Parts: sequence; C-alpha cells; structure tokens
Amino acid sequence: MRRPLTALAFCLPLLLPALAAAQVRSTGDYLSRMDGDGDGKVSLVEYQDWLSYGFDAMDKNRNGVLEVDEFPPSRRSAQNALTREQHRAQLAETFRKQDRNRDGSLDARELASPPQ
Repeated sequence: MRRPLTALAFCLPLLLPALAAAQVRSTGDYLSRMDGDGDGKVSLVEYQDWLSYGFDAMDKNRNGVLEVDEFPPSRRSAQNALTREQHRAQLAETFRKQDRNRDGSLDARELASPPQ
C-alpha cells in the first residue's frame, strides 16, 4: 500500500502544471475550447458536442442510450432511459434560451449568461 502512495506523491508535482493548464478559468476559456472551428463563437453543434462528454462518460455500454442503471444511484428512481437524440434535443433547447440575439451562435457574453 505504501508504494502506490509514494509513487503518487512523486508524480503529483510533475502533473500539477498540466492539470492547472487544463483548468478552465473564464468564459473565454470555455469559448475557446468549445469553438471547434475557431470563428470566435459557438454553434449549436459545437455546444452539443462539447456538452455531451457527460453522456458519453455515463454510457458504459456505448449503445447511445443511458439506461436507468447507468445513472448515478441518487437519480435512478426519478429517471427514465435517455437517448443521445433526446440529450442533444435538451441541449438544443438550452442553447436556444442562451442565444439572446437569435443569431444561431453563442458569443462569450451569451455563453456566460444563464439560459432564460
């Protein structure tokens, strides 16, 4: 048991700079990471692709459907299966609410604002 902890203690200082660099610190950081084509704004597809990481992580059998048993235990009783299409539709609705000027993309200000 002591060896893995010793190895972790040795490696942690080496990993900290990389972890700090990966941390998102501002809305501009989110924008630059979500903006796949580098045009300075986030399209619906970019938004859906970026925010699907949680769905992908929970979809253990990779069938495109979150089965009830793939949800965290605290959410299983209140949850039905969720398809990738349903998930993307929910994200599209949130995107629509954030796109205040209705131009089909989110700028940094819209991205930082809560959906209305």
